[in-house]
Amino acid sequence: MQLDARGPRFAAAVTSVVLVVVLATGWGWLAAAQAVVFAITAADPRRGPYGLLFRGLVAPRLGPPTELEDAAPVRFAQLVGLVFVGVAAVGYLAGAPAVGLVFAAFGLLAAFLNAAFGLCLGCEAYLAIRRLTARRA
Repeated sequence: MQLDARGPRFAAAVTSVVLVVVLATGWGWLAAAQAVVFAITAADPRRGPYGLLFRGLVAPRLGPPTELEDAAPVRFAQLVGLVFVGVAAVGYLAGAPAVGLVFAAFGLLAAFLNAAFGLCLGCEAYLAIRRLTARRA
């Protein structure tokens, strides 16, 4: 499956805004909602809420994509986001706001790097793991 490379960056921008709100308010339920978004998108990037928003409202105004990317690294990155933001949600909701703060901040850092600079840390980790496992095989 190939994805319009602009879609994951758009999703990362929306995720950044959500995580800024989580960090500012400590709303564990919002972190949990973002974790659900990560889970849906990891299962199928075409059905992720932010991807649907991008394809329905943003992409038609941008024109056809000039670059496509493989969905596998994006799916892995969504799983990594799910873990970090899931731990943040549990931390906030269980009364351990320091845990929530730290893990939400890591999630925000990764999302912001992707949105602002196109540097997807989860995608890079996926590619590094693939290279390491290919060498051993």
